[in-house]
Order: sequence, then C-alpha cells, then structure tokens
Amino acid sequence: MTEPAGNLDPRIRIERLLESAFAPVDPPAGLVDELELKLVEVQTAAIEALEELTEWELAAMRDPRNWVRPAVAVVAGTAAGTALVLLQVRRGRRQRTGGLKGLAAQGGKDLLGAVERTRSRIR
Repeated sequence: MTEPAGNLDPRIRIERLLESAFAPVDPPAGLVDELELKLVEVQTAAIEALEELTEWELAAMRDPRNWVRPAVAVVAGTAAGTALVLLQVRRGRRQRTGGLKGLAAQGGKDLLGAVERTRSRIR
C-alpha cells in the first residue's frame, strides 16, 4: 500500500519528487527530421557563401574586414555538417542491435555512409 504524502519520511518524498522530475521525456516524432532539414539548409547556405568567395577578387581578401563572412560560413558549415553526421550515426545505431561489438564492427561503415548521405543531400 502507498502511504499519503504527509506520512512519508521526508527523504523518501524528496527521492520520489526527484524521480518524477528526472523522468525521461521523449522528443516529438518529427524533431530529428526537422533538425536535419535545418542543418542541411545551414550547410547549403554556408557552401553558397563560400562559393561567392571564389567570385571575389583576391585583392578584396587583403582587407581583414572581408574575412568575417567567409569565416562564419566555414564555422557554420562545419558545425552543421558535423551535427548531421552525428545525427545519422545515432539514427543508424538505434536501428541495429548487437551492443558494443556490433557498434565497433559497423562504426567505420556508418561514418562513411553518413558522410555520403550528407553529400548527396547537399548536391
């Protein structure tokens, strides 16, 4: 039988409150897909910004004020690409079983597959 909350030892009440506060919450079903789409958009925008750089004259890059946009594009594109690869590797890990041994066997293949899928989305 469960006792009313007022009759419980304070330590047990705190423990139960912490258990309920730290209960896992599942994200919405489409969150990962939406996140991937946004990351692809960021990565594509970064690539487009860097492609514009090829159209600039080399003399324009001598001025440090012109370095901000390409630097931001490189950082944003790299961060988005890395996040995409991690999401795809995580998705692949969830789809297969086999524990650490299976993960070690498929690690390299998964990473290469994730990179290829990311490249195909960008193109």
